[in-house]
Amino acid sequence: MHDDQSTQNTGRTPPDDPLAVHTIDPTLYNADLAPLPHRKRKWGSFEIFNVWSNDIQSLFGYTLAATLFISYGLNGWAVFAGIVLAGFIVMFLVNLTGKPSVKYGIPYPVMARASMGVRGAQFPALVRGIVAIFWYGVQTYFASTAIALLITAVFGAGSEATFLGMSAVGWLSYLIVAVFQLALFLRGIDWVTRYLNWAGPMVYVVMIALMAAIWFQAGGGLLSELGAVFAGGGDYDGGPVAAFVAIVGTMVAYFAAVIINYGDFSRFVKTESKMKRGNLLGLPVSLALFSFLALVITAGTSVLYGEALTNPADIVERVDNIWLTVVAALTFFIATVGINLVANFIPPAYDLANMMPAKISARTGGIITAVIAFVIGGLWVSFISNIGIDAFVDTLGAVLAPLYGIMVVDYYLLRRQRLNVQDLFSAAPEGEYYYSKGWNRRALGAFAIPAVFSMATVWVPALEALSGFAWLIGAAFGALLHYALMSLGAKPAVPAR
Repeated sequence: MHDDQSTQNTGRTPPDDPLAVHTIDPTLYNADLAPLPHRKRKWGSFEIFNVWSNDIQSLFGYTLAATLFISYGLNGWAVFAGIVLAGFIVMFLVNLTGKPSVKYGIPYPVMARASMGVRGAQFPALVRGIVAIFWYGVQTYFASTAIALLITAVFGAGSEATFLGMSAVGWLSYLIVAVFQLALFLRGIDWVTRYLNWAGPMVYVVMIALMAAIWFQAGGGLLSELGAVFAGGGDYDGGPVAAFVAIVGTMVAYFAAVIINYGDFSRFVKTESKMKRGNLLGLPVSLALFSFLALVITAGTSVLYGEALTNPADIVERVDNIWLTVVAALTFFIATVGINLVANFIPPAYDLANMMPAKISARTGGIITAVIAFVIGGLWVSFISNIGIDAFVDTLGAVLAPLYGIMVVDYYLLRRQRLNVQDLFSAAPEGEYYYSKGWNRRALGAFAIPAVFSMATVWVPALEALSGFAWLIGAAFGALLHYALMSLGAKPAVPAR
């Protein structure tokens, strides 16, 4: 195999190796999917830390963190332990998927070709892309509500007339966010990196300032409220152990979408050690800090307003201060755009490029993503949010679980961390990843049964209790089946030359 040498094959033309020129298929190759050479990698630990910080710092992320402390009846230390444990679990999982992309410089859709086949990898990429595009549109709408809040606070509400459930201010805000996100992406990954590096710390600064302001207003009553939260109520069905498991599972599920395609980001990191350090700081450490800030702010609202407010927008509405409204609105906008870029925009851009590399670049994939998502977000209020589409999207997300296990066990156990990078871009029948007409039927078999189980947790009430851990169970099940099926007659891994 040509593994380490192949990592230098990049640019807008196929590698210089004559053999590679003949074996690389243009329907599998473009400059965005090509291995990224080390000299072009600029990311370190700080950039990876900010990927996770932006993934955590959303309106939903805040509400989730605050809710965990008041809804499960556990004492605060147990909740913190569950959140931090979930952070370590996710860190372990992404270290596995991130390592091969650091080594070879390839994104997730290309990495999936090793286990699913050079054509078969289009299936998981398409599913991941559909999920991401849907949520990109929805998150764009939610980010626009922050801009609408800002415009209303400064200029007034304007006309009450609506179109598809949104007012003129709402549509203007939605258009502003949509254009801003697309323009940022089209400027290139360096601009996206700068935004994430600026947005992550900025949101923490504002949250700390908000916590200090609420603590000052609440006075000693805040400490009493915190004491009540940390004491816990013990009223969760199933007892404290079930509550702890539910907290861990919920937090792991929150990151499930990014876990499988983490290679889309780790390929930009200079070394594996920098990736791991960034994952440590960005997951368990950042999760603990964010959760602590959310806890203190929520406890403060309980003292000030007589009820624990877990939605940041509700907090701002209770405070009659235009400057706080403006700052909070900008913060919500910054945070939501950050998670949208990380979890919902960059992945489908690569996934769509993988479908037709000769015709679709990552830039074109990003434009397609933005156009489709604009329609989805525009219809969210009037139509999509009312038809239970979330179950459909959750089902697609569950489908991805066994694909993670298949990809990881294939790389670490079956291939012993060796890839023939040139064959990842080859449709020649003798290619290592061609299998049967480009599809690995054994991998499809290993995927089918675990996928049914994962999807059942969305639709079968009896399995609802497993929904938090359905992703992990599906991934483990898929890994075991893939290892067993591939060990029965599959081609053995060939050491790289």
